[in-house]
Amino acid sequence: MDRPELSTGVGASEEAPPTPAGPHPSALPHQDVKIFRALILGELEKGQSQFQALCFVTRLHHNEIIPSEAMAKLRQKNPRAVRQAEEVRGLEHLHMDVAVNFSQGGLLSPHLRNVCAEAADAIYTRQEDVRFWLEQGVDSSVFEALPKASEQMWLPRCGQAGDRGKPCVCRYGLSLAWYPCTLKYCHSRDRPAPYKCGIRSCQKSYSFDFYVPQRQLCLWDEDP
Repeated sequence: MDRPELSTGVGASEEAPPTPAGPHPSALPHQDVKIFRALILGELEKGQSQFQALCFVTRLHHNEIIPSEAMAKLRQKNPRAVRQAEEVRGLEHLHMDVAVNFSQGGLLSPHLRNVCAEAADAIYTRQEDVRFWLEQGVDSSVFEALPKASEQMWLPRCGQAGDRGKPCVCRYGLSLAWYPCTLKYCHSRDRPAPYKCGIRSCQKSYSFDFYVPQRQLCLWDEDP
């Protein structure tokens, strides 16, 4: 069973990474970085190892998730209850066309080394996010080139590639069943203006396309 996780520096969907000793002096404020980690259990009959880890790193936009400071001020009723998302947001398809250098990951986010330690050779991001981070002062050594999108267009999808040793374009999908997306506001006769009274939850699915040098690294993608 696959296990997706999300880290933003403001919280994680399943596990919060250990607190780092301190951010790198050149690191971005971690609110600007969103990290997805997926642990994919291997299938021994296909020659896979025990599990495979992937990390997808994108820009975190303002108001995309509730800040931890806001959540800390609100009480959650029945915290052990299984939650159902109140809003289902549409599928987001992302083409991850740049690799992230794990050894330099602390320059981008202090959480990356902890969250993506098991995916050191499989950390991906997007060119449009790289441009934003470079403008914010992140060192270019954090990023590594992959075959250009125009070159990848000529590669088969891994689900259609026969030779396990040949490069292809892999697809991985994940869904966040529940995450705090916005604040709730209530009205009261005793208060002239709406006030914060809770957290609204959302569900969202993602589809990631990315380059792999060998079909063997994407055996779950078997769609025709």
